[in-house]
Amino acid sequence: METYALYLHIPFCRHRCAYCDFNTYAGLDDLIPEYVRALQKEIRFLGEQAESPLRVATVFFGGGTPSLLPLNALEEVFRALRESFSLDAEAEISLEANPGTVDFPYLRGLRSLGVNRLSFGVQSANPAELRLLERIHDYPQAIQAVTWARRAGFENINLDLIFGLPGQRPADWQRTLELALGLHPEHLALYALTLEHGTPMQHWVGRGLLPPPDPDLAAEMYEWAAARLVREGYVQYEISNWARGERYACRHNLRYWRGEPYLGLGAGAHGYVPGLRTVTARAPRAYIRRLDAPPARPLAFPRTPATVEARRLTSAEEMGEYLMMGLRLTREGVSAARFAARFGAPLPEVYGAQIARLTALGLLEWADADRLRLTPRARLLGNRVFMEFVGE
Repeated sequence: METYALYLHIPFCRHRCAYCDFNTYAGLDDLIPEYVRALQKEIRFLGEQAESPLRVATVFFGGGTPSLLPLNALEEVFRALRESFSLDAEAEISLEANPGTVDFPYLRGLRSLGVNRLSFGVQSANPAELRLLERIHDYPQAIQAVTWARRAGFENINLDLIFGLPGQRPADWQRTLELALGLHPEHLALYALTLEHGTPMQHWVGRGLLPPPDPDLAAEMYEWAAARLVREGYVQYEISNWARGERYACRHNLRYWRGEPYLGLGAGAHGYVPGLRTVTARAPRAYIRRLDAPPARPLAFPRTPATVEARRLTSAEEMGEYLMMGLRLTREGVSAARFAARFGAPLPEVYGAQIARLTALGLLEWADADRLRLTPRARLLGNRVFMEFVGE
């Protein structure tokens, strides 16, 4: 029986960070009750479309700041999920949280609801860097949040960290990572800062108020971190992700990278089932309005009243995206046998020229007779490789 992943987008934030271009909104907390009711309606709509309850292997509450939702609101969402879908007994249920928005009773409540994986947006241990990023927490709050989470019973915690900030020194980055390691997380996600169009930080750099990020220095930081995490016993399983063994790899994100189906619910969420990509209404008020009104005509799965785009993918698009996502998996890579079984064509036949060219450049390698993957040096040049398969 096919299984699905569920992504639920919670678009609310206390403050929109200077580097963020996600679909998030500050100052709309008064909309939370209406939004949660709309989200429950979308959950139930999807559940009713299926002839039998859809089996769900992972659930991910992302944002935004999902930890802004009160426990009673989350309880209602979980009730809708359990009544509408067949959640695996061992389902991975993740929730993103800002360290400055949680306390012990809240985390204990999350655990009792069924959340079993927390992802804290720590980003930095440096006070000046946190101010630059416009984060609302300080590092002592991150320590306290992790301590409370352990007391609440969480045994699977991820910490997000950002490197390559304008003016960031290697010593500052190294200190942040060392302090994060002192919290003994099961998982670490390390992201190089990118200046996204329209963000305050991009504006500051454009006006000369901040130095631009140094890509060479960021590469050095990445390589240092990768080596340091190996010594600490972490396994790098994806370009930006490390885990203390396979059991702590993020099962939800693995579904994205392996090209498996996922359903996106909430404002601006993206979903994918083979051959079809969906997008919901981006603005929270528009999302709520669409769920409040009955659909004008019957909607085919996985469309909901919130769906504003449902695009059929060509075979070439699907194969290219499958390669692009799968090659992010640094150990696993892309299986030629799975590719052939899925698309009915041998991988070397479809992409022989690209594979030969990238292999000659030292960017791709065959890990064995079946698995194609990035070379270690190509992890810093992933986009150069991916563009060979998805085009401009």
